[in-house]
Amino acid sequence: MINMFDEIRTNKIKSYILVFFFIILIAGMGTALGFVYNSPTLGISMAVIFALIYTIMTFYRGDSMILKMSGAKPVTKAQYPHLYHTIEGLAIAAGVPTPKAYVINDSALNAFATGRNPEHASVTVTTGLLNKMNRQELEGVIAHEMSHIKNYDIRMMMLTTVLIGVVTLLSDFLLRSFLWGSIGGRRDNREGGGQAAIIFIVIGLALAILAPLIGQMIRLAISRKREFMADASGASLTRYPEGLASALEKIRKDPDPLVDKANKATAHLFISTPFRKTKGFTAKLFATHPPIDERIQKLRKM
Repeated sequence: MINMFDEIRTNKIKSYILVFFFIILIAGMGTALGFVYNSPTLGISMAVIFALIYTIMTFYRGDSMILKMSGAKPVTKAQYPHLYHTIEGLAIAAGVPTPKAYVINDSALNAFATGRNPEHASVTVTTGLLNKMNRQELEGVIAHEMSHIKNYDIRMMMLTTVLIGVVTLLSDFLLRSFLWGSIGGRRDNREGGGQAAIIFIVIGLALAILAPLIGQMIRLAISRKREFMADASGASLTRYPEGLASALEKIRKDPDPLVDKANKATAHLFISTPFRKTKGFTAKLFATHPPIDERIQKLRKM
C-alpha cells in the first residue's frame, strides 16, 4: 500500500529539487554571459531583469490568457448545478475559496485549473467529461484540480515557464554574442589566460545550445511530479482514490482525446495530455504528464 501523505511529501521535495537545478542552470548562463562582456554582474543583472518582466506579465495576465486561448466559457450554477455543487463541496474540504467554474464545449474528456493563487482560481472542464463521468469520478477529477490550486502548483508551473523564458533569452543572447565576436579583444593574454578563455567559450557555447532543451526537460519533469502529487492530494480530499482512478481509466480509453484549442503552452495544465497519445522513449521524456497507467496503479495502491 502507498501512503498518500508520503507520496505528497516526496513529490513536493522532488519538485523543489528540480526548480533548484533550474536556478543553477540560469546562474551558469548568467556567468557565461558575464564572461562574454567581462562583467559577471551584468550577466546576472540581465537574468534578473528578464525574470522580473516575465513574472509580472504571467502573474497578472496568465490565467485570463489561458482561459481565452482554451475557449473556456464561464457558467452559472443554474446551467451546471452538479458541477457547481461538486466544486463548492471540495473547496470547503480543501479549505480554499470556491473557484470560478468554466466549461469548454469539446467532446474530449479533460479538465484543468488555473489562477495565480486560491483567491483567483478557476476550474475548467470539458462538456465531454461532464457527460461521461459519474458522481464519484467527477469528484475525483475536481479534487485533483482543487489540489493543484491548494498546493500552488499553478504558480509553480508559472515560475518554471518564466525560467524557461529567461533561459531562452539568455541562450539567444549568448549565441549572438559569440557569432558577433563580442569576446574579441577581451581574452586574457597572460600565461594560461588564453586556455581559460577557450574553456569558457566552449562551456558558454554548450550552455547556449543545450540550455533551452535542458530547461524544457526540467519543466516537464516538474509537471509530471506535480501531477502525481495532485493525484495523491485529490485522493486525500475525497478519501476515495478509486473515483479518480476510474475517471483516469475512462480518459485513457477516450477514442478522441484531442482538445481542439489546446496547445503546447497550456498542455501541462490539463489532467491528461490534450493531444493524441504517442509512444517511445523520446515521447516519454518530453511528456507533460506521467503515464496514465502508472497514475492509476498508484491510486489503486493507496
